[in-house]
Amino acid sequence: MIDTLVFLHGRLALALILFAAALGVWGSAGFLIRRQVGPGFRSSYILMIVLTGVQGLIGVALITMARPREIVHVVYGAFAIIFLPGVYLWAGRGNRAREAAFLAASCWIVAIAYVRGIFTGA
Repeated sequence: MIDTLVFLHGRLALALILFAAALGVWGSAGFLIRRQVGPGFRSSYILMIVLTGVQGLIGVALITMARPREIVHVVYGAFAIIFLPGVYLWAGRGNRAREAAFLAASCWIVAIAYVRGIFTGA
């Protein structure tokens, strides 16, 4: 059971890095050509939030079975869980240019956090 969870946790981590980077490119390109964030980007961003939550639940299950090598690994995950929805809610209340900039930047920030999480957990 623990081997399966470790495998899923690792693969979902890689998928989240790629997904966050893809959203970062998409959002940055949209911002640079002065386009508003569309519903496709918003729904993809929400999907990233949900997948991060699933990743966190798998991580919590693993913590109950074995201690992580470094506790900072857990901090990076908690950061992403709090940061992504917070930015989404805050950026959506301003003008559309600000929303595009903040959502794109947040994708790059969590992509870095996901990478750091992998390095501290490996």
